[in-house]
Amino acid sequence: MNLFEEITNHYQQALSTMGGSGIDWIDTVFRMCVILLVDLAGLLGISYEEINIWIFVIIWPALTILGLVWIIFLTFRLRKLKIKSGTMRQ
Repeated sequence: MNLFEEITNHYQQALSTMGGSGIDWIDTVFRMCVILLVDLAGLLGISYEEINIWIFVIIWPALTILGLVWIIFLTFRLRKLKIKSGTMRQ
């Protein structure tokens, strides 16, 4: 199997997982994202499925949790500063 056929098979396999939303712009964006993920997976030497796991099961949730922790930390810090400066209404 030559390289072109192998790349085409990766795209076809990834794109075949799409259920088809019936909304053209959503399907187009999805296809563009699939192509990006297939290319990125090839660049990193991993499969399309592995990059999906890394992004959507590991990295994204971790960043969301870290973001929430950071927001909570900053909220408490802001309250503490407002109390010290006496600008917080009681």
